[in-house]
Amino acid sequence: MLDYPQLLALATVHRRGSFDLAAAQLGLTPSAISQRVKALEERMGTLVIRRGQPCSATEAGLRLIRHLEEVVLMEAALDLPGQAPAITRIAVNADSLATWVIPALAETDGLLFDIVIDDQDVSQDWLARGEVAGAITASSGPLQGCDCLPLGTLRYLATASPGFVARWLPDGPTPAAMTRAPALTFNDKDRLQARWLRRALGPGLAFPSHRLASSQGFVDAALAGLGWGMNPLPLVADHLAAGRLVELIPDTELDIPLFWQFARRNAPALAPLTRALHLAARNRLI
Repeated sequence: MLDYPQLLALATVHRRGSFDLAAAQLGLTPSAISQRVKALEERMGTLVIRRGQPCSATEAGLRLIRHLEEVVLMEAALDLPGQAPAITRIAVNADSLATWVIPALAETDGLLFDIVIDDQDVSQDWLARGEVAGAITASSGPLQGCDCLPLGTLRYLATASPGFVARWLPDGPTPAAMTRAPALTFNDKDRLQARWLRRALGPGLAFPSHRLASSQGFVDAALAGLGWGMNPLPLVADHLAAGRLVELIPDTELDIPLFWQFARRNAPALAPLTRALHLAARNRLI
C-alpha cells in the first residue's frame, strides 16, 4: 500500500524544484519533506528524486506522480459533500490562456488548476511524460492512451504600430527591410515569426528579435513601436480597428489549429473541464 502523503511530497518537490519550496507549499518543514521522500525511496527500493538545482523526479518518480494524479482525479469524480477540490495540472500555451482559456477554467467547479505555460508545439511533451493530465496543443495526433478533441483555430496576424512601419519599413516589408526590423519573440520555442516570414517572403530570412515572454507584453511592445510580432487576433482586433496597429502585409494571417489532449483514464474526472474548454473554444476560436 502506497503512502499518499509521501507521494504528495515527491510530486511537490518535483514541481517546485526544491525541498524548501515544497515544504513552504505543504506547510511542513524541509526536514519533514526530506524524510517522506527518503521513506518512499526506501519503500520503492530506488531513487525517486534527483537532488540538484532544480530537483526533478526520476523515471520511477514520474510513474508514482502519475499514479497520484490519477487517484486524485478519480476521487474528484466521486463528487462527495465536503470534498476538497482536486489539484489538476494542465499545459496551456500563453496565447490561449490570455484569450479564451480562463473563462473555461472559471466555469469548472471542483478542481484547482496548476497551469504549466508552454508553447503549443511542445505542450504535448508534458502529457507524454505524464507530468500533466491534459494539454492544449497544436498536435492532432493523440498519444497512446490519450484522447484528442479538436478545439478550433487561433488566428495570428503580423502586426506593428504605424510609427514602427514608418521607421523600419518605409518601402514596405521587403526581405532586406525585414532583416533589419526588430521582431518580438516569446522565447526560443516560438517559431511563429519565422513561419510567417517564410510563408510571406520566402525561406532563409534571418531577423533581429527582442525576447518577451508575455502575451499582453507582445501587444504592448507592438503598440509602443518596440518591434513587430505575431499577435493573436482576439488581443489586437480593437487596436487594428482603431489604427493603433496595422498588419505588415494584409491577408497573410497564420492560423494555428488547437487540440485538447488528455489521458483517457482521466476522462470521467476531466469531463467538466473538457466541456468547458470545448464551449469556450467554440465561442472564441475560428
